[in-house]
Amino acid sequence: MLHRSKQLIFKWTPKAFGNRVFLRVWLVNLISATAVAAHDTAATWMMNLMSPCGIFISLMASLASLPFFLLTLPAGALADALNEARIMRVTNLWLAACAGTLALLASAGMLNPILLLCGVFLLGAGFAINAPAWASAVPQIVNDDELPSASALNGMQLNVSGVLGPALAGVLLTKVGVPVVFGLNAIGFLLVSAAIPPLQKTGLSLGQTLRTFASSISDALRYVSKTNELQNILVRNAIFSLFVVVIPALTPVLLLKELRLDGASLGLVFASLGVGSVAGAIFVLPRLRSRFSSDGLIIIAQIVLSGIYLLMSMVNHSPYCLLPMGLAGASWTVAGAELWVMAQRAMPNSNRGRVSAIMMMGSQGAMILGGMIWGFSGQLAGTRPTLFTASFLLFAVTVAGWLVIRAPAKSIATKSRRQLALPAT
Repeated sequence: MLHRSKQLIFKWTPKAFGNRVFLRVWLVNLISATAVAAHDTAATWMMNLMSPCGIFISLMASLASLPFFLLTLPAGALADALNEARIMRVTNLWLAACAGTLALLASAGMLNPILLLCGVFLLGAGFAINAPAWASAVPQIVNDDELPSASALNGMQLNVSGVLGPALAGVLLTKVGVPVVFGLNAIGFLLVSAAIPPLQKTGLSLGQTLRTFASSISDALRYVSKTNELQNILVRNAIFSLFVVVIPALTPVLLLKELRLDGASLGLVFASLGVGSVAGAIFVLPRLRSRFSSDGLIIIAQIVLSGIYLLMSMVNHSPYCLLPMGLAGASWTVAGAELWVMAQRAMPNSNRGRVSAIMMMGSQGAMILGGMIWGFSGQLAGTRPTLFTASFLLFAVTVAGWLVIRAPAKSIATKSRRQLALPAT
């Protein structure tokens, strides 16, 4: 019986976990990602305490996206030119320094909204530079058989930390306060820096990489400009990003300024968003993919999201936020995953990495713009009217998009029927 149990455990253990180096780095990254999610919740709570208006809370979403918009492409070139392990060690030390400085400022009572926004941007810069290096390092740590499992585990890590982090923050904020949460985040980054294995770099010099980088990006932009299908996907992805940023830009303002949640309740609501993301990835998406096309899934997710914004504009008690936030997490995951799959199918292998980077830049740029639009609208017109407006506009855009998608298919079907109806000569 014991032997059979061991066989079952081995059968259900992901292949990449058999790689001890990857397992060690993955576990440390899970701890750090949980601390990052806790830090984000604590930062939102701290901004609520320091600022009487909600615009600073909304701007946190835009400033978190700005480094990815500015640095994604250069960071990719840097990862191609330099040793990935060295890049990750340096960036994690940078992240630890940023989080540690915020912890010291908060404990000394010297932190203010402007300094916290600067901290959000500087942390985002570290994440933006670290991400391409980590993506490039994973295939060097695991073999080809372990790579699919490693990719899935990295996605699972983000979802799990999105649940654990806010819940942990909710407990710590009521017990020990914001500085401790920031300090734990700094320690998490130091652990990651220490756990990164040595990697051998075989590539071009930095000068050669930058020259190749400039020409290859221009080639990718030319390819996108000539491919209507890819242009449509990039536009749809940007529109979705413009509306989905309502979640980080407006819901914290509603929860903290209108519903007056405490730190523990805020952590619980944010954790429900993570639970929805996990449920969407594991349970909802596989079932819906067998019944609907990618276009259908995106339309369904956007309509659900529109309904959630409408509900959130009317909610008056914090317990009623848990289910809508969970559904928002699931909808975000479903639509985001399908847009990514559609884009990957439309990309040629020769331009996949560069076009993916362009897609990420477009998404982050839309989130920056959306965060500012919704944040300032909420400040001027009120959070609830802005949520209602976002709900109406998202529904209208979704219906318009469905009509645009449906029109070519209907035209093709009509043309086929006419051809079948022609008399034989």
